[in-house]
Amino acid sequence: MKIQIRLLCITALLWLCSTAGYAQVPKLNSYPSASAVIFLDFDGHIVNGTSWNYNGPFVCGASGLTNDQIIEIFNRVAEDYRPFNINITTDSTKFQSAPFNRRMRIVLTVSSSWYGSAGGVAYIGSFTWGDDSPGFVFTALLNNNTKYIAEAAAHEAGHTLGLYHQAAYDANCNKTSDYFSGIGSGEIGWAPIMGVGYYRNFTLWNNGPNSYGCSSYQNDLEIITATANGVGYRTDDHSSSFGAATLATFTNNQFVVNGVVEKNTDQDMIRFNVPETGRFLLEAIPYNVGTGNSGSDLDMQVTLYNSAQSPLNVYNPGALLSSVVDTTLNAGTYYLKVEGKGNLYAPAYASLGSYSLQGSYGSTVVLPLHKLELKGTQNGDLHQLNWVIEADETVTKQTIEASTDGRTFKPLTEVNADSRSYYYNPQSPNTIQYRVLVEFDNGKNYYSNIISIKGKANTAKPKLMGNTVQSNTIKVNSPGNFEYAVIDFNGRIISKGQLAAGVNTVQVNNLLSGMYIIRFADNNQQWTEKMIKP
Repeated sequence: MKIQIRLLCITALLWLCSTAGYAQVPKLNSYPSASAVIFLDFDGHIVNGTSWNYNGPFVCGASGLTNDQIIEIFNRVAEDYRPFNINITTDSTKFQSAPFNRRMRIVLTVSSSWYGSAGGVAYIGSFTWGDDSPGFVFTALLNNNTKYIAEAAAHEAGHTLGLYHQAAYDANCNKTSDYFSGIGSGEIGWAPIMGVGYYRNFTLWNNGPNSYGCSSYQNDLEIITATANGVGYRTDDHSSSFGAATLATFTNNQFVVNGVVEKNTDQDMIRFNVPETGRFLLEAIPYNVGTGNSGSDLDMQVTLYNSAQSPLNVYNPGALLSSVVDTTLNAGTYYLKVEGKGNLYAPAYASLGSYSLQGSYGSTVVLPLHKLELKGTQNGDLHQLNWVIEADETVTKQTIEASTDGRTFKPLTEVNADSRSYYYNPQSPNTIQYRVLVEFDNGKNYYSNIISIKGKANTAKPKLMGNTVQSNTIKVNSPGNFEYAVIDFNGRIISKGQLAAGVNTVQVNNLLSGMYIIRFADNNQQWTEKMIKP
């Protein structure tokens, strides 16, 4: 007799509940052409003939959610699975027409008494079993909270695709939780989907230790796209080469380009033509379901190139997932490169998902300006700005503006109309972006291009005492209290903790031979050093 052991995974978070009225479920699909399907079942289900039915059939009531809640949950889960060749759907006919071993039903239900107190439950690897054993999310126990329900649905579906929990361990490899709850706060506060993502905005797939041990690393993307699941990645929608860049055409001085960053190696190239000198504004927005880029899975970085394919500037505000380009461009051809990046809290490993580029161009009828170009350098603690103005009209006023988030520029100083340089000692430790606003005697105003200069150097920072790891220890000389994290080149955090003033010994057990990064941080800044394990 053959005995099959089937692993069960439970999402165990408890809330008292009150249920909303039932809704007519809208039919939604994230990728209708995909043959693999995850069906979010909101309208109730009779469970029979599956691996759950050891005590016979049972009935799951509907989700108790409104249409607006259903749509938001669908959109959140769809974005989590956007990079993959899989259809997230609320349409039962899509589920029924999918291959038996390429489909999964996630039942979102108020009925939990048959199982117990948990946020959800699913069998690991059941996506390919072919017996229609569903996963479950218990909406009432999650207090009908759309964020929590969506996180649980993506999490349980992940279990069915073969994923275990992303767990948390201390620096000594002691497990502190089966569910890694992530780090950070605000828009870029991060947690793994297969940990617990209820309390962070930016939840992603991860490559980190699972619940079987701190050295048992789980590569979520590799497991989801394994041949056995029949899922894979979506086809790349925009080329990564300049020669095959997607052309964005201005209509009424505007263009919109949509895309998906499918892999962490994906770079989407977009080309556009500016007919004459003017202001170019670009809003680069990851898909979201609300303010603060809620529900986004992509931290966007945009690089602007000229016709010679030389970079003009990189736009990636540190505390935001979206980016803004606001600059003056001369007539010519330009390129935009879109890619997913990490940030202070999140690794770049699975910064993936869909986005929208909304570009606009403001031409001028009277064109006194032929050239307005700003350059800058860091000279010790000083920021040195120099610019060139070639114009038919007379300059009447010049204002230097600065930004530390890449979005909001504020006046830094006003300089004489005949000045073409400025230097000062900034006190901010952050990278600062600059532009110059020039006013002419005909009443016209123009912005220069934007440049970025690193913030004030901080000499009082931790330093490695040698960049070779010996006997699984690292020596760090620290001037005070700083956080540290040891990271491999896949973005996985190997060890993290707190440094005190003086010489610190950081323990890093079971390191494989290779290159690593140690990241130091305080409340205002972070920096890294490289080290090697022979």
